[in-house]
Amino acid sequence: MLITAVRTFIMYSALLLSLRLMGKSELSKMSPFQLVVVFMIAELAAIPIDSTDASLINGLMAIFSLVFLQILTSFISVKNERFKNFVSGKPTLLINRGKLNIEELEKQRISITDFLEQLRIQNVPSINEIKFAVLESNGQLSIINKSVLPVILISDGHLYEHNFVYSGLDYQTFQNKLRKLNIASYKDIFLAFCDADKKLHIYMRDESSKPYAKELQI
Repeated sequence: MLITAVRTFIMYSALLLSLRLMGKSELSKMSPFQLVVVFMIAELAAIPIDSTDASLINGLMAIFSLVFLQILTSFISVKNERFKNFVSGKPTLLINRGKLNIEELEKQRISITDFLEQLRIQNVPSINEIKFAVLESNGQLSIINKSVLPVILISDGHLYEHNFVYSGLDYQTFQNKLRKLNIASYKDIFLAFCDADKKLHIYMRDESSKPYAKELQI
């Protein structure tokens, strides 16, 4: 009994340390990959507790190997957009500018009954009140009632060329604005987006730099 208690304390401490190492952001978004890792860690922690014959060291090594893989995957996902989309998936527009995207509903295997139920849970009684409905990569449904959805043009130096169509700003005009702001390359930009008021916001990688906000000429 004492051995089981000691093993339980050790595995409990290891799990707490693992969650701390994974970070708050990993626990908040919980993509399919993160869920698999959490379930596997829980299962690995239970084995040395249930069976005193099982190696405690092997269990700890397996847990921290998973944590290392999770941290490595998260790091690569931040730097590589394609890898991130492969691991976590991309957000999906279920309602685009007030129009229901039936094709995406079928692709995501969401019945209209379930979709309407999710809207009611978020206090949205009618589809007519929605301008955009986004199924996020973690499975959560985001409802946007504004007339214009903020459009991300650059995220961590990665250019979203297809989003220029939604912003109403062509790429050449965007480059001209960057030159006027003495920005040599879009790769130096941490975040650039167009908001609902047709303003372009640019946040540089340098923390000492203040963000720009310029009117778009559409």
